[in-house]
Amino acid sequence: MRPRRRILLLVGAVCAAAVAVVAVAVISSDGASAPDAATTETGLRDGRPPLSLSLGFRDDAEARDLARAAALYAKGDVSAAGDLFDAHDSLEAKVGAAFARWPEGTLDRLEQLAKLYPRVALVQLHLGLARLWANQGDPTEAWRAAIEEDPDTPYAIVAGNLLHPQLPRGLPAFIPSFTAPQQIATLPAARQLEALRRRAARGGLRDLILYGVGLQRVGRPVSAERVFRQAAARYPDEVEALVAAAVGQFDKDEPERAFGRLGPLSRAYPEEPTVRFHLGVLLLWTGRVQAAERQFRLAAKSKPGSALAHEAARYLETIRKARS
Repeated sequence: MRPRRRILLLVGAVCAAAVAVVAVAVISSDGASAPDAATTETGLRDGRPPLSLSLGFRDDAEARDLARAAALYAKGDVSAAGDLFDAHDSLEAKVGAAFARWPEGTLDRLEQLAKLYPRVALVQLHLGLARLWANQGDPTEAWRAAIEEDPDTPYAIVAGNLLHPQLPRGLPAFIPSFTAPQQIATLPAARQLEALRRRAARGGLRDLILYGVGLQRVGRPVSAERVFRQAAARYPDEVEALVAAAVGQFDKDEPERAFGRLGPLSRAYPEEPTVRFHLGVLLLWTGRVQAAERQFRLAAKSKPGSALAHEAARYLETIRKARS
C-alpha cells in the first residue's frame, strides 16, 4: 500500500474512534471498497459482494437474527445466513437473502428492489455492490442515488466511501473541547442519543453540540449538520459553534463548502485550537496530509495541555507512525 494511502486510512480510523459520546459501531464496510477484486472467467468478480447492515441500537429478535446472518455471510456460511434472512420480511432481510443466493438472481432481485424503493439508501448501496461484482450496469449511479435520496443514513456514508476510495472512510467528525456530562456517559448506549436530544431541546450551546456529535456517531450527518447550524445561529460569537457548523457541512463532492466557512475562522480566531485542529481534519479528508500536519502542530501549540492540543498531538503521532 502506498504511504499516503496508508496514512489516510489510519488517520481515518483515528478520527472515527475519537468521538465517544455515543459508543456504537454503526456499520462495517470492510471489503466494500474492493473494486480491484479479480474477475473470473464467468465475468463475475471473485468472491461475494460484501454485505453492510446498519441495525443501530436494535436488540429485537429480528435484529439479532439479521446480525447473526450477516456474520455468517461474512464467514462464508451463506446457506445458514440465507435461512435466517428468509425468516424475516424487512428490507434488510430481503437484501441479505438476495446476497446469500449470489450470484443466482441476486442482481435481478436488487434491481427489482431498487425500482420498488428508489429512495432507500440500503437498497441503492447494495444494488451498486451487486452491479460491481456482476460487472453489469453502473454501480456509481446507484451509490450516488443512495447519497442524493437518503443522505441521513449510514448507508449513504458507505456509498460515499465507495465513490471516493482515495479518501478516509466516513465523514470528518466535530470533536468538542469538553466531554459529555457523567449522567449521559453512564447511560446505556441505546439511551444516550435520546438523552442528548432532550438536553439539547432545553439546554445551551454545549447540549446542542453534544447532540450533534451524537447524531454524527450514529451515521446521521444531515441531522447533525442541522443541529450544528442551529447552534451557530443561536450563538454566533461562540467559536466552537461556528467550527461545528463548518465541519457539519463537509461533503466529499463539494469540500469547498466547509472550507469556505472554516478558512475565514482561522483568520478570525488564529489562537483557537478548535479552528486549527478541525481545519487539519478537513485537510486530511481531502488528502492534503502535509497541510493537515501544519494545522495540527499549530493546534498543539496554541493551548498546550488542552484536550484538543492532545488530540492534535495524537493525530500527528498517527501520521508519523504511518510513514515509518
